[in-house]
Amino acid sequence: MDTPFLQRRYLLSFDSRRIGHIFTDVLVIGAGAGGLRAALAAAESAEVLVLTKGSPDQSNTYEAQGGIAAVMDPEDSVAAHVADTIACAAGIGNEQVIRHVIAAAPETIRQMIDWGLPADRAGDDGPGKRGEPKAQPPVALGREGGHSTARVVHAHGDATGKYLAETLMARAADHPNVKIFDNCFVVDLLTDQADAGAVTGAVTFHPRFGLQMICAKQTILAGGGAGMLWRETTNPANATADAAALAFRAGAEISDMEMMQFHPTTLYVAGSSRALISEAVRGEGALLVDRDGRRFLGDYHEAGELAPRDVVSRAIVAHMAETHSTHVFLDARRIGADRFRKRFPHIHQLCADFDIDVARDLIPVHPAAHYMVGGVTTDAEGRTSLPGLWACGEAAYTGLHGANRLASNSLLEALVFGKSCGLGAAAVAAEQNAKLTARRIVSANPPSDRTELDLTDIRNSLRSIMWRNAGIVRTGARLAETKEIIGFWGRYVMDKEFFDPAGWEVQNMLTAALLVIECAFRRTETRGVHYRRDFPDTDPAWARHQTVMRTDQQLIVK
Repeated sequence: MDTPFLQRRYLLSFDSRRIGHIFTDVLVIGAGAGGLRAALAAAESAEVLVLTKGSPDQSNTYEAQGGIAAVMDPEDSVAAHVADTIACAAGIGNEQVIRHVIAAAPETIRQMIDWGLPADRAGDDGPGKRGEPKAQPPVALGREGGHSTARVVHAHGDATGKYLAETLMARAADHPNVKIFDNCFVVDLLTDQADAGAVTGAVTFHPRFGLQMICAKQTILAGGGAGMLWRETTNPANATADAAALAFRAGAEISDMEMMQFHPTTLYVAGSSRALISEAVRGEGALLVDRDGRRFLGDYHEAGELAPRDVVSRAIVAHMAETHSTHVFLDARRIGADRFRKRFPHIHQLCADFDIDVARDLIPVHPAAHYMVGGVTTDAEGRTSLPGLWACGEAAYTGLHGANRLASNSLLEALVFGKSCGLGAAAVAAEQNAKLTARRIVSANPPSDRTELDLTDIRNSLRSIMWRNAGIVRTGARLAETKEIIGFWGRYVMDKEFFDPAGWEVQNMLTAALLVIECAFRRTETRGVHYRRDFPDTDPAWARHQTVMRTDQQLIVK
């Protein structure tokens, strides 16, 4: 790896004695499903501080249209859900973790409903008997790609993430042991080198309060995804891979960063940002067709539109290349206007905003970066390789997804591991000294004598080259070229100190992008979401994970 990404432990120079301190038992970085569930679990016995760099409604959780997968039908089984997840994981899923998460799913859903999640219900059973409350209809279940049956729970059709986030946010806001700091950017994790590199909190920036040290007995990293590394993405603008970069600089082990899942269907309107068209639309019967109206997925996989996402994304890309097209189409007309409007109110309105009548028109779609499968390595409880640091949600690599995430398993993973991280972190914090003290930390970065580059240009150029060279289809030559270019940018960006989130985001994006490229170049095979045109076959020798770790200005790759 290029040395600019290894030379500096902290992005900023600071003396911890000269900036304000805040103390808490458990620090949670991120306010999506994983972070909020972790905070609520930890708050059962500890004081918790939650940091989010924007507002809680700016997260991948909030944007999630899809649902939460769980066995809620007596005709379904945990064994079947496990089998579907293992199959999708392409040979490198952790079966122990898979069985644990899938088994926990039904109770997790029931708890969220008890907390207020307005899960969609199946057809009304009519009035109850006189003098008795009306029986509540069962939860409605949808089917998505890779699932052998319908087992996906939704809320308000295609707004599950929004309502899940609001349910968790409302509960966290009412909890006396939880404080939430909005617009608080985590610049770096703090580590104590005298204590095996244990994480002791974070150095943060707030536009009103400036730099602060958040001192914590235990820290939970739930900082979300990395979609903004690619030009085409379903993610919100703040999904800039901060969690991976923070953990890397602190010395934590990172796994399988080459595994970015691309969603097959985002609305493709020239000049506008990409917007997700949920996989559940295909689960309801919509078909993918080309500009001639021909259904083509059957040429690539027997499951057609309900094949795993990596298969569908690659099929779309291959068919676009074959037909010299910029996009394909989703034909949802067979669903019916009324049914579509009721089942997918958000998507219906989105299409209407672009003068697309789903009852009459085809919906133009194109794949886009969607979910970072790789992340900070954790064990089955959520512990990372660094003492004092836990991780959950999209920031973490737990082993549930392997080389490819099964649809609607991500919110489930965030909730299950969020809970275990919160309980575990609070339990460890209770065993530590009652009074938290802060060890002095001094960071002194030398000034840069190199030219300053335009950060907006770097950000846009990085996203473009990642889409072209580290997107759905990859080759060794293009990956090597990209690594060289990112290294060049790094020499002029990583040696600078910036004093606003825009600069830190670009530094984080460059760091995380280089981890993606490093892992993608080394994995000389095709597996799950990672497709190498020059190595199109799956190699049994590669049925393993790749891990990267920084130590003493060296990159260790295994």
